Amino acid sequence: MKFGFSTFVTDEGIRPDVLGRALEERGFDAVFLAEHSHIPRGSTFPGGEELTRDYYRTLDPFVALTAAATSTTNLLLGTGIALLPQRDVIHTAKEVATLDLLSGGRVIFAVGVGWNLGEIRNHGVDPHTRGRRMDEQLAALKVIWTQDEAEFHGEHVRFDPIHMWPKPVQRPHPPIYIGGNSAAARERVAAHGDGWFPTELAPEKIPGVREWLAERGRTDVVLNVVVPQNDPAALEAHIEAGVDRVTFHSGWLTEADALRKLDELAALTERYRD
Repeated sequence: MKFGFSTFVTDEGIRPDVLGRALEERGFDAVFLAEHSHIPRGSTFPGGEELTRDYYRTLDPFVALTAAATSTTNLLLGTGIALLPQRDVIHTAKEVATLDLLSGGRVIFAVGVGWNLGEIRNHGVDPHTRGRRMDEQLAALKVIWTQDEAEFHGEHVRFDPIHMWPKPVQRPHPPIYIGGNSAAARERVAAHGDGWFPTELAPEKIPGVREWLAERGRTDVVLNVVVPQNDPAALEAHIEAGVDRVTFHSGWLTEADALRKLDELAALTERYRD
């Protein structure tokens, strides 16, 4: 069984190189770092709750993951998640490929449509089109990564023939995980994804998800499911249901708190490790 850790790396918490080394030493196979380019004034969670401090202070995930790459050997380096609709697709192709090259082929590119509508608008994107835009972006990224001369002509993404190197080390490209819990996210997994990264997925639903994906010829999809940190029963239920990776999520942590938390999670998961 594989175990990952997702978190906000901020200017006030544990450094990404220290975090990466600590995860690898404790047997975790992947780290996923959150992304927010900025937070518009007055933002709240969709339910109206006030945002926690870490949302305002996240480091750029690609720079932070590069730092984590320098202190690790085998740890997989994931965005968790990159807000693709508000990103330039060509720059993103370059960043992912560069990180994959520098890390020796250890990138997982997890993406989502985003929920902070003000953040999306500030990037010049209509939030109502973000799902369709991301579908085109994912198709365009695959063209850029796999073709020496790439072009794309869609409704939201358009460019004439371009050359972009480096290409990713992983072939045909780094695995793409789709974030989100919705039916639209699941459809996007079937169409574009190598993995699904829901923040919650009840164990009893997992066989049905596997069957639904198999009907669409997608028996190869990785289920990377977030499980509560201190719930051994939920952990065991997800493992028995057949997830591929259990990922634990945490808000930002100081170095001391992070190391204590990782020790606790390592002890909790020791009996299930590959």
